[in-house]
Amino acid sequence: MSASLRGADTVMIAGGTVTTEQWLMSRPEIKTAEQLKGGSVAIDRFGGTSDLLTRIALRRLGLTPVKDVAIVQIGSVPDRLSALEKGKVQAAILISPDRFIAEKKGFYTLMIVSMPYQGVGVATTRRFIRDNPDIVRKYVKSQVEAVHRIKTDRETGMRVLVKYLGSQDKEILEKTYDLTSADDRLSRKQYQTLEGIKNILEPLAEKDPKAKAAKPEDFVDMRFIKELDESGFIDDLYKGSKR
Repeated sequence: MSASLRGADTVMIAGGTVTTEQWLMSRPEIKTAEQLKGGSVAIDRFGGTSDLLTRIALRRLGLTPVKDVAIVQIGSVPDRLSALEKGKVQAAILISPDRFIAEKKGFYTLMIVSMPYQGVGVATTRRFIRDNPDIVRKYVKSQVEAVHRIKTDRETGMRVLVKYLGSQDKEILEKTYDLTSADDRLSRKQYQTLEGIKNILEPLAEKDPKAKAAKPEDFVDMRFIKELDESGFIDDLYKGSKR
C-alpha cells in the first residue's frame, strides 16, 4: 500500500485474507481496564496494524492511548509474547497461533478487535497486467484453487501450518487452522475488500496527503476474479464439499 502511495502503478489482483483479528492480552493479574491503566502494551511498530488495533482496543476499554497506557514498539509477535511473559509490559497485541499459546500459559484476553483489513493480498503492476493478461488470469485461478484446497482438505492445511509455523501443540494448530480458513477471513471467491483498504487509508491520511486523496478502488483490479465468479468456476469447485 505505501509503495502505491509513492506512485508505483501497482494493484491487487486477488484478496488473500480480508479481515484482521488481533487480541489484546494481559498478564494474569490484569483483568480490567483499570488494572491496565498506567501500564504498557507491546506492539510491532508505530504506524502498523498492531499499533492501529491496539489504539482501537484501548479506546473500547475506555482508556486513552499513550496518556493512560504506554504503547511500546517491541517487534515480532514472538517478541511481544516474550516481553509479556517476562513482565516487561503488562499487555501485548497478539495474533494466532501466539494468542492461543498465551491463552494456554494463563494470560488474559482483555479485548478482541476484528475488522475488514486488506493486510495480505497479491499485487502486480498495471503494465504487467496489460502485457501478460493470460499469466495473471492463470495465477488468479491457481490461487482460488489453492484456497479451495486449504478449506476442503484439512490434513493438507494442517501440514502447511506446520511448515510455516513449526511444530506446535496439536490443539493450537487446530484452532489456528479453523481461524485462518474461516470464510470471513479467507474468502472462497478471493475478492479484494474495499472496506479493508479504506481502513488502511484512513490512518495514513492523517500524515500523507496522497492517502487522503486516494480511493480504495485505485488499488484493485477485480476483473480476473469477476471472470471466474461469473463463469461459475468457483461455485462449481465447492459443489459437494462440506465447506
